[in-house]
Amino acid sequence: MPETTTRTRTRMWRRALATMAVLAATGSILTAAPQPAHAALPAQSIADPVHYWNDVLQGVFRQVKGGPVPMARAAAMMNAAIYDAESSYQAKWKGRMTSEAYIHAEAYAGWVEGPDEEERVIGRTAYNILLNLYGVNRPDKNAPDFTAYLDQRFKDRFGTAPTSGDLLDLTIVSGTVNQMMNARAGDGSGNAQSYTGDNKPGSWRPTSYPDMVDAKCQVDGDAVNPVWGQVKPFSLSSGSQFRPTTLAQYGTYENLVASPEYKAQVAAVRNAGAAAPTAATPVINRTADQYNAAWFWANDNDTTYKPPGHMIQATREVSKARGLSTYANARLFALVSIALADTGIAVRDAKFSTTIDLWRPVSAIREGGLDPQWKPLLKNNDGVSVNPCFPAYVSGHASFGAAWAGIMKRYFNTDNIAFDLTTDDPQAPVKTRHFTSFSAAAKEDADSRIWLGVHFPWDATDGLILGDKVAAQVFSTKLRTL
Repeated sequence: MPETTTRTRTRMWRRALATMAVLAATGSILTAAPQPAHAALPAQSIADPVHYWNDVLQGVFRQVKGGPVPMARAAAMMNAAIYDAESSYQAKWKGRMTSEAYIHAEAYAGWVEGPDEEERVIGRTAYNILLNLYGVNRPDKNAPDFTAYLDQRFKDRFGTAPTSGDLLDLTIVSGTVNQMMNARAGDGSGNAQSYTGDNKPGSWRPTSYPDMVDAKCQVDGDAVNPVWGQVKPFSLSSGSQFRPTTLAQYGTYENLVASPEYKAQVAAVRNAGAAAPTAATPVINRTADQYNAAWFWANDNDTTYKPPGHMIQATREVSKARGLSTYANARLFALVSIALADTGIAVRDAKFSTTIDLWRPVSAIREGGLDPQWKPLLKNNDGVSVNPCFPAYVSGHASFGAAWAGIMKRYFNTDNIAFDLTTDDPQAPVKTRHFTSFSAAAKEDADSRIWLGVHFPWDATDGLILGDKVAAQVFSTKLRTL
């Protein structure tokens, strides 16, 4: 069974066991051996605990490198565990659960609610999940160790170290953490199999041209997370459950690139997504607002919170504006995160597990002989035009955006809610944008990939459909209202 933490916790267990021994002798946890002291939360810790720990997760996302799908899995694990922990707290002290647990919730042992107990249940669960994913217990010991960062964020919240000990670790936190870690053990996320391309016109290949050198995407084997379409989902039956079929109808790469539909797709992104005019492409059909939107939604580069993080931030902003309770937040963030995780798996299935692994627009335009100087608008932090290091179809951004919008409109029982969203992409000229519906935000997110020059229109269109199907599945089968 995975440990809540492998760090030395002798003091915590001695305190907890001493408390239990006194309890057995006296029948009271209050008169003889109280729980470890918990000072009032620091003034800066007033924010909702679900928001706080998602902010902590965002801090990891900005520092860790790699693709967005493992990040979505981490968010689902943390937020689903938070939700089960919060549900247990509600069952114990509020006498009710208004929706189903993700794995299991129980009214744990206790005689009187302790100080800041809801905070402690959520915080200690979130901390230990993150410690297992990114800290000292991380499965990949070659990955960065964020233990010091997590410890500091815990201390910032509670004013004590996470190893100070808490009876709640025995009564509810350890069980909640372990059931999540056990549920995800052996889910396929550790498969390090590399990718071998099809090496045909139309098939994806790294796009490191002399004027577009991307040190992280030089050979087929650099493709990011190529087997994550086979990872066990959180709610879907498999990554292929809602596999899109637009490209499959062509059967082969040869049929695809010869089709008039494909040629129209190439023309559309060529005229809308170029970094700058060229001799062969002298006009760019992209407005100033579309340029701003393209960068607003980008979050492709390391040091940003990537697309899953952007959707978590969007959830936070809508939630805060509407004043949701902690229990409501726990459910909403869990639903969104589960949908993002399963969408990421479904997107990787569409990108890597089908007959056509579609190349990026720059390959179609340059190697198709249309414009040898064409570059996409998307650039890395050094100002060099780049592409995400995996096939184009379907768009992950479009799918993530649609999954988020699909959960939000079902959760709030309406699509027509106005809200503002922000971005942390350093290249975005506009940091805040206003939307009148969840679907409008998702549609702009999808279209932004064409304006950045890294996706074809059907990548975006089919991504929107895929993400909404996943959201419908998650909302109808997980955390259902009781």
